[in-house]
Amino acid sequence: MSLTTWILTAGFAGLAVLGMPFAFAIGLCVIAVVLSVGIEPMLFPQTVVAGTQSFALLAIPFFMLAGELMSAGGLSQRLVRVAEVFVRHLPGGMDLAVVLAALVFAAVSGSAPATTAAIGAIMIPAMVARGYDKAYATALVVSAGVLAPLIPPSIAFVIWGVIAEQSISRLFLSGVLPGLLMALGMAVIAVTRALRSPMPREKRASLREIATALREGVWALLAPVVVLGGIYGGAFTPTEAAVVACVYALFIGLVVERRLTLAQLPGIIAKAMAISAIVMAIVAVSSGFSFLIAQEQLAGKLAAWLATHFHEKWTMLLALNIGFFLLAAVMDEVAIMVILGPMLIGIANQFGVDPIHFGAMIVTNVAIGMAAPPIGYCLFVGMAVSGLKLWPVARAILPFVAMMLVVLGLVTYLPAFALLLVP
Repeated sequence: MSLTTWILTAGFAGLAVLGMPFAFAIGLCVIAVVLSVGIEPMLFPQTVVAGTQSFALLAIPFFMLAGELMSAGGLSQRLVRVAEVFVRHLPGGMDLAVVLAALVFAAVSGSAPATTAAIGAIMIPAMVARGYDKAYATALVVSAGVLAPLIPPSIAFVIWGVIAEQSISRLFLSGVLPGLLMALGMAVIAVTRALRSPMPREKRASLREIATALREGVWALLAPVVVLGGIYGGAFTPTEAAVVACVYALFIGLVVERRLTLAQLPGIIAKAMAISAIVMAIVAVSSGFSFLIAQEQLAGKLAAWLATHFHEKWTMLLALNIGFFLLAAVMDEVAIMVILGPMLIGIANQFGVDPIHFGAMIVTNVAIGMAAPPIGYCLFVGMAVSGLKLWPVARAILPFVAMMLVVLGLVTYLPAFALLLVP
């Protein structure tokens, strides 16, 4: 291997193992290559700037902010209340409420960490108070939170759409059925667990309680209708939808619900900016990494190697899924998409994989990686909310991860799961 290849692979792996943040590890590797092989030094700052110059990427900070505004403005509590009154009397009623609330919240925020934090802050203490094991409650919230990369509008699909130069709206639609299938799998696990070790069931909600919950939660329920209806009705682009979501959440929180105050806004904006900065830093520095990978023709070499060792498309897809899942378990998912994206797209094209189907497969894998031990991002968000250590939550989440892998298999080998709703 060339010196560039060694630095980009072994060098990056070494820095990651030592615990260096991924953005810094990627950036240092790119700088090391630039200095060691005589590339023009201005390459790095130019590619960093170029990596962020996409209109579609503006959706990331705005969807992050929309999620924070919804949480602070009380809309997430309203969503949980609506979900509870419809399913609380069923076996695993609180579990089902978590999944339903996460589905609706994800359809506005587009962010798995925001969904996990918003739903977890409400439901983990409530479930523990009613006798649920805290590790299981945390695992369920984390699993429900990672539906956000699949349910439109999804930040993961925005990033992949920019990388793959595909229609973000079509990618959004490719994630709907996989996301709903995962939600159904979580519901099956929850109900099965409830039947085996019965938890006290809540009393069925009266019509008056349902009407009250719907009346109080109407603005929260309308949020995804406004955002998704605007996108697919042609009123605005996904990026503009992120701004609309922010304005809507801000208006409801300040004027209608009046649970937001102007004094809270600087802190809310700062929190959203901090999370967005992490994502955008990785996207920016990974552009230089991707440029060097392309210059070394690593994509072509890997594609040739796969073509030599995997003669059938199904075996190639299996190998990619296994490799991607293993990387996602120990590496930031955004970094994987941005660094390996061009390489993966080239391989998929060589084997004749539909680009929208391939995007759905990649983002499904990303969603699983956010929940998978040992460093799934949402896993750590759930741990922060519940105060638990890694091992109890990791052990409790394994059935959910196994179910998600089954869904990944269906998405991979039955393209209709991804393409049925795509025009």
